Amino acid sequence: MEMNASYTSFVAVGDSFTEGMSDLLPDGSYRGWADLLAARLAAREPDFRYANLAVRGKLIGQIAGDQVPVAAAMGADVVTLVGGLNDTLRPKVDMGRVRAHLEESVALLAPSCGRLVLMRSPGRNGPVMERFRPRMEELFAFLEELAARHDALLVDLYGAPVLGDPRLWDVDRLHLTPEGHRRVAEAVWQALGLPPEEDWRAPLPPPVAPGWTVRRTSDLRFARTHLLPWIGRRLTGRSSGDGRPAKRPELLPYERPPLS
Repeated sequence: MEMNASYTSFVAVGDSFTEGMSDLLPDGSYRGWADLLAARLAAREPDFRYANLAVRGKLIGQIAGDQVPVAAAMGADVVTLVGGLNDTLRPKVDMGRVRAHLEESVALLAPSCGRLVLMRSPGRNGPVMERFRPRMEELFAFLEELAARHDALLVDLYGAPVLGDPRLWDVDRLHLTPEGHRRVAEAVWQALGLPPEEDWRAPLPPPVAPGWTVRRTSDLRFARTHLLPWIGRRLTGRSSGDGRPAKRPELLPYERPPLS
């Protein structure tokens, strides 16, 4: 990878991870690692353009059908594709179909852009992670194979212990905090051959263990506010992204959001 490379356009493809949940801005919108990365790339290139096609809740088949052809047609310098994790979290999943959609997506994107970036997504340490770990690792092994075959970059977030630290995850236990997104942006920045600004793998300070009452209260609040609604959507076939447009559907000049 060329160090200090130059990139004039970036298209992000994926689900809630790339949309930026739960990096909440004062106006109620989400920022996230892709927006942070775009801002840093734009600071180096005055005519930089950025699109973010990600929509929360999307499965890899939806990403492959709705987002990937649009991204390929944009011909950007950098395209990031992160998808499939929502599939692995479903009660039932056909991993063969997940692999097929990923293969189709990578085969279309890789020759259409200057640099395709894939990721081994982070996972929050805990019982949910342990339950779905075999599926996730099957997904990640296939992504490694695809990256090697298509000369794509593979950013290994899963292999960074700090990104499993619960303190880098929001109260919904599904999405990264602003600090987590900032570290992901730095990881992709470095993978693109740009000069490091920090060690994104650096561990957090030793945690202070909360008491039993605090843990139980937190678990009950999580179950009521996040887990039960998530289960309800799974049982009824609904998604948090139903009817929601892409975050930034056109490849347009990047404009830094106003300070607030």
